[in-house]
Amino acid sequence: MLATQQRQLFLPRRQVEPPGERNGLSHLFAAAVVNRQFREMLLEDPETALQRGYLGQRFNLSREERERLTSIRAQSLADLAKTITTS
Repeated sequence: MLATQQRQLFLPRRQVEPPGERNGLSHLFAAAVVNRQFREMLLEDPETALQRGYLGQRFNLSREERERLTSIRAQSLADLAKTITTS
């Protein structure tokens, strides 16, 4: 029993972000990586992709992030990510 108690004391604590505090760009790119249809929409029509969201959830983006995303015309998700991170 003591060994069990000691192990529990040293387990790392996970920090869980509240859903509203989630990084919008990370969520957006995660959705684009796992879903081909969403990825294609994001590349072809980013405004519609942002309005529709993914699986019923919208992305928590700042106005600046939204404007940057909708102004970029990337051919691939990698190009979009590169452009977002360097602009």
